[in-house]
Amino acid sequence: MPPPERARRIDPRDRAQLEAAPVPLRRVLSLFRGHERDLIVVTVLIVATSVIGLGQPFLVREVVDVAIPRQDVRVLLWSVGGMVAVAVVTQVLGIVQTWISATLGQRVMHTLRTSVFTHLQRQSLGFFIRSRGGEVQSRIVNDVNGLNDVVTNTATSIATNLTTTVATAIAMVALSWELSLLTLVVMPPAVLLTRHVALTRRAVMSEQQEALAELTTQIEEGLSASGVRLAKTLGTDGRNAARFASTSSRLIDLELRAQLAGRWRMGTMQVVFATIPALVYLVAGLPGTGGVLTIGTLVAFVALQSSVFRPLMGLLNVGAQVVSSMALFSRIFEYLDLVPDVPAPTHPVRIRHPRGEVGLRDVSYRYAGAAREALRHVSVTVPAGGSLAVVGRTGSGKSTLAALVARLYDPTQGIVTIDGVDVRRIEGDQLSRLVGVVSQETYLLHTTIRENLLLARPDASEVELWAALEAGQIAAHVASLPDGLDTVVGSRGHRFSGGEQQRLAVARTILRDPPVLVLDEATSALDNATEAALQSALEALARGRTTITIAHRMSTIADADAVLVLDAGEVVEQGRPRELAHSGGAFSMLVHAQQSV
Repeated sequence: MPPPERARRIDPRDRAQLEAAPVPLRRVLSLFRGHERDLIVVTVLIVATSVIGLGQPFLVREVVDVAIPRQDVRVLLWSVGGMVAVAVVTQVLGIVQTWISATLGQRVMHTLRTSVFTHLQRQSLGFFIRSRGGEVQSRIVNDVNGLNDVVTNTATSIATNLTTTVATAIAMVALSWELSLLTLVVMPPAVLLTRHVALTRRAVMSEQQEALAELTTQIEEGLSASGVRLAKTLGTDGRNAARFASTSSRLIDLELRAQLAGRWRMGTMQVVFATIPALVYLVAGLPGTGGVLTIGTLVAFVALQSSVFRPLMGLLNVGAQVVSSMALFSRIFEYLDLVPDVPAPTHPVRIRHPRGEVGLRDVSYRYAGAAREALRHVSVTVPAGGSLAVVGRTGSGKSTLAALVARLYDPTQGIVTIDGVDVRRIEGDQLSRLVGVVSQETYLLHTTIRENLLLARPDASEVELWAALEAGQIAAHVASLPDGLDTVVGSRGHRFSGGEQQRLAVARTILRDPPVLVLDEATSALDNATEAALQSALEALARGRTTITIAHRMSTIADADAVLVLDAGEVVEQGRPRELAHSGGAFSMLVHAQQSV
């Protein structure tokens, strides 16, 4: 008898997920629209496989009752040939069914995966800041992959188990309704007992995995360089050792319980496997029933009875399987149902001849869950080709203003315009070409310098790539590398120093050639020598463009046409740098405070 499927109970987390975000069945079924033919074929194959497989016991009965006693070679050959044919046909049908199910599952996964990825790309930067690290990746990869098991295994398993159970029960009644009644009495308690023992073992093993995870975490935290440094400076060595010993001791008890539960499970199964056919033989051999059943019928009935155990166990898992599957759909649909904070324009507008004038009209912005507004009633205009420096203390709203110009967020009040057009109405692809951003946090993909530059303009020629690097003050360094443009930058660009990464980002933006440039504290984390080199690259980049500079060091904004001073999200001063520097106001105080450091 084959081992029964592992017993499952409903995970409380799956139940909680469905309570928080219920999933209508019609929405799940809509994913299979266009695949109806495949679903019908799979269903037919499942039913056909179950029905054809039931021919095996009847052929065995024919061999035992007719062919062997009568020495009928013709019947023997036909029966044996039928057994082989049944095995071959059911396996071939099973392979075809698996192929169609797997193909269907992969297609549904592909549709969901690409839909989620595309939809999440439309979300604002705020969504990714709010989301936990790895959560987005987990839903796209793990949850969608989990649906492959739902489509190819869970759904087909339920259908197969149900079909097999019903067909086997009919065949058992056809062989002997008397023994079928006995099975009806004996089988359910045996199945439930086996499931109970299996669930007990699963619960113990779940606790064991949690304890092992805790032990692993303690090892990683306690024996890493940072963990050891923390323990030695805080004197927590003894407490760490005691906590580790407690977790390790708990594992001893859990391992013993797991071993005993496993032994109970195997013992229970073996007793069930031995008891059920034994009772059938007992009933068949009693004087009252003796002679009613042939030997072949008895052998065929026991075979059927043994084969029905596994599908019955599988049907008991249906509830947990369905809840688990629907929880996966719920998690994925939650992302698909997210309404973007920065929606695409309903009727997009293209600016035919962009000049680059930037305007903010009575702009306010409040971050989700924030106690106060990050910007309040900010109004400023930067003429095409002009430059504006935005200064202020940390938390004054400088980076928020820069993000609004690039439309990483939408203002909660007022409008941001380019050439007089609300950025919320400009086509997304054109907006990304109109506004270039160089920030303190440079992001380079783990690929070659060439591929990182071509992100800005895929059709750029070799000459144009080197010209951009030259303007970014890093062409000489790239040329000195053995692989030149084909040098791999490493994870997040760590093959290069911070200043080199910034200059590569500047070269990439030069290649993009945007009429509006936002420099968001691009030099604040660099040393003086590196800052000087990068500043030259930024000056080359800013030439002829409308430039908004979020300044950390006052020395970088001396040549700006105008300065906007923010404090707690409000404009407190606005004017030319030299005039404000001698006015004794907020800008003057910032300049003097930095000079005195």
